[in-house]
Amino acid sequence: MRDCKVHPVQQKHRENDMFLKNIAITGLVAGLMSTAAYAEGHGVMCGPEGQSIRILASDFPAIHAVADDAEKNCAGRAAEFTRNHTTEARQIMNAALTPNPAEYTSVIVANSTLTQLMNDGLVRPLNDLVEKYGQNLPQNLMITLDGNIMAVAFMANSQHLFSRTDILAEAGIDTVPATYDEVIAAAEAIRAAGIMEHPIVMNMKTGWNVGESFNLVFMAHGGEFFKPGTAEPAINSPEGIAALNTLKRLVEYAHPDHLTQASNETQGLWEAGQAALGIMWGSRGAPILDDEGSTKEITSNTVLSAAPSVEPGGVPGATLWWDGFTISSNVSDAEAEATFAALASAMNADMVAANNDDAVWLLDGFTPGPAAAGVSATAQGGAMPYPMIPQIGLMHNALGSELADFLKGDESAEKALADVEAAYITAAKEAGFLQ
Repeated sequence: MRDCKVHPVQQKHRENDMFLKNIAITGLVAGLMSTAAYAEGHGVMCGPEGQSIRILASDFPAIHAVADDAEKNCAGRAAEFTRNHTTEARQIMNAALTPNPAEYTSVIVANSTLTQLMNDGLVRPLNDLVEKYGQNLPQNLMITLDGNIMAVAFMANSQHLFSRTDILAEAGIDTVPATYDEVIAAAEAIRAAGIMEHPIVMNMKTGWNVGESFNLVFMAHGGEFFKPGTAEPAINSPEGIAALNTLKRLVEYAHPDHLTQASNETQGLWEAGQAALGIMWGSRGAPILDDEGSTKEITSNTVLSAAPSVEPGGVPGATLWWDGFTISSNVSDAEAEATFAALASAMNADMVAANNDDAVWLLDGFTPGPAAAGVSATAQGGAMPYPMIPQIGLMHNALGSELADFLKGDESAEKALADVEAAYITAAKEAGFLQ
């Protein structure tokens, strides 16, 4: 895809963005499960015997549930069935899939990581495998680009607001905040009342998480990452400056070491009772609300709601995501077939029923509960999908590496955004997106 001219590629991915938004809104808001159920008494199809199935994936409960079911169904027919669940999947996936044969036969991806792999030609079209093993897979979950199915989605995710209603009430606040100003005002009230000095948690670890936190607030402000129809950066704008200033106001109430904190750390702080307002992933909802690792006081007073907006009723500060599975290009056809069949076998209502609260599943049998409330409200509020355009990863990397000085108070918003654009332009020229 790197050899394509920028404008046609962007157009293709913008069309797919609309497809992804339809998934989110149709799946989350309009009942999620309008897809056909598995056939009664369906059998599991596991592909050719004696093959190696090797899966690389992120490390959170929903992904484990899918891989567990695939392993249960098909490991007995495979020569080996291995899994690497790691928080570093994004960082290692391209290098792991580049050799021939690739280190993994499948990577479980999200919006941005599919683009990251496709840019290097590391995942294969799935049309023939879907035809052979995908009779029970809902057609609206096929992530399709130029007629090629490149991934099969199975869950939705987004960032949204977590609130401790008991702490809000103690600070004299009787409603869950809905805007950034309300979140900040609530944090100030909690601090002023002496309840908690650092009531806000956010995934602000330097690198990808900082970049994504900017994206949330930037999109809520109506920002555009690139000049229309081009790969030229457009973030050094009034919307970009407003987004950074909002982010800075939020982190004034965050834990002092927030630039080291990602999902595991923010979940841990919440479960330990050291936060009252959090902007975290929906996939953390179930583990936070369950009866493990926390207390009844915390879990019973935790409410999940839409991501905050700039103005009342505005666009939520979130990016809508899907997670799904891919198949590596640089593996044998037999390994590809066995891997696809195993993962497809896990896309069933029984797996969903056994793990209902681990995700906002886009599969038959899902019953939305309290853990899905924040993602559902965020989607219904009109949050935008994470952009699936080839150069977005370079912009995200530049944001992640160049914003820390601003957040530490060492430079202005304008200087930080200028540094981001300069870093992005260098990378985009090296990658062939800019001349």
